[in-house]
Amino acid sequence: MNQTAPHASAPHANVPPNMPLGLFVFTLVYGGMTVLAGVLAYKQVQLWPTNLAVESGIFAFLLLVVISSTMSQLYGRQFAQRIVWWGFLPLLIASLLMALVLNLPASTEMAAGRAEDLAAFERVHSTVWRVWAAGPAAYITSLLLNIWIFDRLKGDGAETTIGLMVRGAIASALSQAINSVIFITLAFYGLFPIMNLLIGQVIAKVVLSVVLVPFLITGGVKAARWLDARGRTPAL
Repeated sequence: MNQTAPHASAPHANVPPNMPLGLFVFTLVYGGMTVLAGVLAYKQVQLWPTNLAVESGIFAFLLLVVISSTMSQLYGRQFAQRIVWWGFLPLLIASLLMALVLNLPASTEMAAGRAEDLAAFERVHSTVWRVWAAGPAAYITSLLLNIWIFDRLKGDGAETTIGLMVRGAIASALSQAINSVIFITLAFYGLFPIMNLLIGQVIAKVVLSVVLVPFLITGGVKAARWLDARGRTPAL
């Protein structure tokens, strides 16, 4: 009897399980934050009521810390480290696109009727190259350090919410202090006095790491687990 084996021609019969939904969503957000952090960094905001300042990219960068810690907690240190390395890809693409746009001629309408807008755009983005050059050095050093510290503090005992929050705070505070020194020095040294910005940056990141990051990490872990429980990404 000549019978065809059931499901022999099914195209996805031997395809491994699809990506967990939480991992899929967090990876998308991570890629966006790597680019947005460099764009936001151009503006320094004052830390009221002091004269200290902080570059606005820290808000996006703290989310990178939260996401990388969440991935390390749920999917393992090695996977989180791979995400950090692949984070260079959106940075590279964004840099190349920005260089292309800056070198393309503006439309006649914009050059004639919106010259101030064109000048502002080119002035900001033509000088942001130092920020984007400093970003990868600070990015890779601090995020890999964050993942390493976060993982090493885990130990072999049972995980608790308080333990997760403490690990997140310590890893974030130490790695972000290093990030501030590298980024501010490379991006702004020689352009203006950087001491107030550097001090403000370190203080802001350490305070936010202690006060805010632990809750964001625990929330991120719960959100990723909730998404994972709802299913996986559709098969291609």
